[in-house]
Amino acid sequence: MTTVGIATGAGRGMGFSCAERLAMMVDVLLLVDRDESVGAVAEELASRVPARVEGFVLDVTDAEGMDRLATRVSELGELRAVAHAAGISPSMADWRRIFVVDLVGTALLARALRPLTVAGSASVYFASMAPLLSITEPHPAADAILADPLADDFLDRLHEVLGAQVEDPGWAYSWAKRGVHRFAQQEAVRVGPLGGRVCSVSPGIIDTPQGRQEAEQHASMQMLVERTPLGRRGESADVADVVAFLLSAQARFVTGIDVLVDGGVLAAIRGGAAR
Repeated sequence: MTTVGIATGAGRGMGFSCAERLAMMVDVLLLVDRDESVGAVAEELASRVPARVEGFVLDVTDAEGMDRLATRVSELGELRAVAHAAGISPSMADWRRIFVVDLVGTALLARALRPLTVAGSASVYFASMAPLLSITEPHPAADAILADPLADDFLDRLHEVLGAQVEDPGWAYSWAKRGVHRFAQQEAVRVGPLGGRVCSVSPGIIDTPQGRQEAEQHASMQMLVERTPLGRRGESADVADVVAFLLSAQARFVTGIDVLVDGGVLAAIRGGAAR
């Protein structure tokens, strides 16, 4: 059976680095991005990897588009690996759009691909270290709402329990990514009986175009870099290598967890250490 992989947000940054790894793991790779230039990116990647690579233009908030993606996968072969890196950061949109892209988009992708799950299928959803840093108290009411991001009144209910603070894009980003953490756990339970695995990954401060855009507006990011025990920003490859392991057969008994890839900064902050 032909094995098929998907990398979303694959036009640049961590999504593209994941695509490079997946192109060595599957027979056919779909590069998903909302930017039509993903077609040219796919052609360039195809010129230097053994896999067949196709570009697929799609906004991850488009439910019908997700169904088209699932149909294309089923036409090509058997779903093997999904690296879902598509997302936006606080400076890119208002709070509602952040939730819709980062959390609802993840749930839409999972719903569309769930029927294609077979033994050996694996997915990794991109979360963030942001909620691990900023959401320090339990909030059962909000977590209960986060459990169903596809509900029609999802954002209104979340606003009701979190209040106006959630309208701040930074807070919205943290809560959306907390939702990704929890959704990955739930999806792992759903697809486990089918032989599928799901994890999330939480990058720290990573040197990507999107990361640099955030750093220009938030001086606190440089402070985090300075407190990172490994003494540097992460690179896309640092995260992509972890994602590739989680999607590989070597991680065959790893599911339902989040993997933090932050150079140790969270440990330094929680432990009160300084470099």
